[in-house]
Amino acid sequence: MLDRLYLPILGLAAVLVIALAMVWPQGYGARSPGPFGHTPVQQTPEMKAAMKREHEAAQARASQAREAVRDLQAQAIAPTQ
Repeated sequence: MLDRLYLPILGLAAVLVIALAMVWPQGYGARSPGPFGHTPVQQTPEMKAAMKREHEAAQARASQAREAVRDLQAQAIAPTQ
């Protein structure tokens, strides 16, 4: 008696999960199929440009920090007056 109710519900749940997997976003880098998919925000040209600018700014800040540390170390070793 329980199998007559349990197995069809289990089969329906499996079909629903598969259908959900077909339309749910697949992650940040992959598109969903058909009419549900769209270009991920990280892959738009505007976002790519913004990410590149942020990366370059971070590199510049790191370079300035390294240069400041080098200057402080050089002054500690051989102070000039």
